[in-house]
Amino acid sequence: MKLRLVPARQGALWVRYGLRVFFRRPLAYCVLFGMCLFLAPLFLFAAAPITSLGFIIATAQVLQGRFPLPGVFLEPLRSGKAQLRSQLLLCVAYAAGLSLVFWAADVVGGDAFDNFLQAMRSGKTSPEELQPILSAPGLQSGRALLLIGLSLLAIPFWHAPALVHWGGMGAAKALFFSTVAWWRNKGALALYALTWCAVAIVFLILVTLVFSLLGQPELVVMAIMPTLLMFYAAFYASLYFTFADCFEPPPTAPTETTPP
Repeated sequence: MKLRLVPARQGALWVRYGLRVFFRRPLAYCVLFGMCLFLAPLFLFAAAPITSLGFIIATAQVLQGRFPLPGVFLEPLRSGKAQLRSQLLLCVAYAAGLSLVFWAADVVGGDAFDNFLQAMRSGKTSPEELQPILSAPGLQSGRALLLIGLSLLAIPFWHAPALVHWGGMGAAKALFFSTVAWWRNKGALALYALTWCAVAIVFLILVTLVFSLLGQPELVVMAIMPTLLMFYAAFYASLYFTFADCFEPPPTAPTETTPP
């Protein structure tokens, strides 16, 4: 698969395309993402590379006029023994990298970071209880290291599963070319990330403003939770376009790069 260079402005278009294709099949994408949330604890996030590829395949199917079903997550495992081995190696490597990032953040953050993770997992911590946890020494360093580590880990794995699936690459080669593609198109991918952040911030502001004007600010949390599900599903729907534009696909891969 040949690497393509795209202008930085393409990053904003990927977000636009992701939203457009999501609203063509919103229920399907929400169901797929809901399945991932349900199954993630069972696999300790080791299956994240397969999950992202499943969404890329789902978007390819939507662009072909098909309705994506949960089978998209099994399709990467049906491409032959060599590709199955490479996909499983990616999953193991990602799990190892994720464990290393959390370990490093825990070492830097200490007990403050552990308390923060426990509070987030429980989901029952009140604002009064959360305040001393957030202000504990070492927490900000641990959170910063976690964010940086997760961002760096995403780079080699961003395109790697799709390069294995459609490009027939081995795991190491796919990780290498994913990193090269990220670096060569860093402007577009940086704008892509910033645009998604801007969309999320604007959405949160609008929701808060609407319910404040209605005199029901307590309903903001209830409104945000289901919409966040849609937001993340739309983000995963857009992953296809970052891959399709950065690589010239072989004849066996989908070639659509824009939703109609």
